[in-house]
Amino acid sequence: MARTIWKGSLSFGLVNVPIGVYPATQDKSIHFNQFESGTSDRIRYKKVNERTGQEVESNNIVKGFDLGGGEYVMLTDEELAAAEPERSRQIEITDFVDLDEIDPVFYRTTYYLAPEGKGTDKPYALLRKAMQESRKVGIATMVMRNKEYLVAIRPEADVLALETMYFADEVRSPQQELPRIPDDADLTDREVSMAHVLIDSMESEWDPERFHDTHRQKVEALIEQKSQGKVIVAAKPAPAPKIVDLMEALQASINATESSRAKPAKKAAGPKVAEKKQPAKRVSAATTKKAPASKAVRRKAS
Repeated sequence: MARTIWKGSLSFGLVNVPIGVYPATQDKSIHFNQFESGTSDRIRYKKVNERTGQEVESNNIVKGFDLGGGEYVMLTDEELAAAEPERSRQIEITDFVDLDEIDPVFYRTTYYLAPEGKGTDKPYALLRKAMQESRKVGIATMVMRNKEYLVAIRPEADVLALETMYFADEVRSPQQELPRIPDDADLTDREVSMAHVLIDSMESEWDPERFHDTHRQKVEALIEQKSQGKVIVAAKPAPAPKIVDLMEALQASINATESSRAKPAKKAAGPKVAEKKQPAKRVSAATTKKAPASKAVRRKAS
């Protein structure tokens, strides 16, 4: 069960609901430690003075802001503490906006809100139901881990979700950042029509269970096979078809989509394993122990 990372209250008007904030997602990326090749010696990172090469203790390190031209403004943790936001355990909704008005580019991280304590279920459920029926999202700010966040409170089927958001000046403008943005002046009616046909042929209902991290699955399989002493042979990727004509590419895409949907989907192939088996490479250090195959994959908890 997920643990609360923040406790406080959510308010709208004069209604106050004690809540806890819980992570809505978890990172399942596979994490590796680093070793010197041929040994069980871990590689560690140290903070060193780039001029002297000497390691520096954390309590002797200050932060510096680059002014340019080799000039820095040095700030201690105590000085930075003066600019920290006022600590608050209150998330006060100040605005309700239409759900469709918020561009998803503003969203950072999703959390779940749960009512805390007795007598909180009814006001929590009331806010969720009213927001669902009106398709509104509550806008507020909150302080978490000494940082102020702009947040959006949005209703889901069974729970209120909290989205931390980027501030407006943190979202890049494509007109200013991208070298060129093409317009649609040169598109023909036939090209647009074919694109609609392709989109229609690929239409489906959103089902997140259909999608999997195939790269992670292949790495897990590779670790399992390697732990059993098998030799891994990398498969060569198939060359991509070269199509330069836009109409030809659209028609080929439509044909490929219709063909793939007519046949049952195939599972992603894992790395090939040669028939010849060799013992897994061992290191000489006495402290190194080989983990059982069933526990070869370990993930870092989010």
